[in-house]
Amino acid sequence: MGGLMKKALISPNQPCMSFDDPPIKLGSYVVEVSDAEFPVAKPLFWVECPDEIISYQYFWNEGSFSPVPTYEPTPVEGTNGPTVI
Repeated sequence: MGGLMKKALISPNQPCMSFDDPPIKLGSYVVEVSDAEFPVAKPLFWVECPDEIISYQYFWNEGSFSPVPTYEPTPVEGTNGPTVI
């Protein structure tokens, strides 16, 4: 007997962006995860989600969830930080 699916609250007004230059919109942030829906204002909306979905660590795009990308800075050669006087 299967359990009830969790619900993810999607906020289209909070886009998840890539770290490209210029940034690309990847989808909309999952802003809440709940066992049950509750009333929300538009444009927020609910979708069923797997248990592993965590708010602000996943985004929603066209029917699927993906993890939010992490930024990995590119090392810059020849810099040792600011000059201290």
